[in-house]
Amino acid sequence: MMTLDVTRTALLFVDPYNDFLAEQGKLWPMVAQVATEVGLHAHLKAITHAARTAGIQVVIVPHHRWKPGDLDGWSHPNPYMAGGYRRQVFAEGTWGGEWYPDFAPRSGDLICTEHWGSSGFANTNLDTILKQKGITHVILIGLIANTCIESTARYAVELGYHVTLVRDATAAASAEAMRCAHDINAPTYAHVVTTTAELVSALAPLEPPQAAEKQPR
Repeated sequence: MMTLDVTRTALLFVDPYNDFLAEQGKLWPMVAQVATEVGLHAHLKAITHAARTAGIQVVIVPHHRWKPGDLDGWSHPNPYMAGGYRRQVFAEGTWGGEWYPDFAPRSGDLICTEHWGSSGFANTNLDTILKQKGITHVILIGLIANTCIESTARYAVELGYHVTLVRDATAAASAEAMRCAHDINAPTYAHVVTTTAELVSALAPLEPPQAAEKQPR
């Protein structure tokens, strides 16, 4: 049974870009099969709706948007990300670098500074804004399971956060990559590995603090 304190929990939504989530996106073909098999879009919608309804802070954790010359002079950029930059994924000022409409930030959401590698914490303000909100627990959804999700989650644990992964609210390039991310690697660092149905069920009875305060005693 999951227990959640909505005042101390944040939902980290990693990389909700068109290039990842739209059928015409540059990276969609890479994750499309797994995303379709797990019902990614429906699960992302269910979780974000449930989190906002419960009053959980939603934080968008975006990858750096490509601009010409970004890696000029770099000695050893992340090779995986460098490959993406060669394809100009998430290019600034382009449709691919815009938010996928269903998951665009809403009023009250936070957007941390963009990460260059895999971790949403490395060289960004994510840790600062979470601490300023009194957050101790994070739930991660988005893309990709064995890169940005895993790296961000591992970093979160190192910083002292309680980490929840949602195995069917992410995707990867293969079923094997998903298995490695959730069944082999996750048990070595994550506190909870759950499903969308289990998470939504845990959130359903929760009310935002403001709503609870208005109830008659």
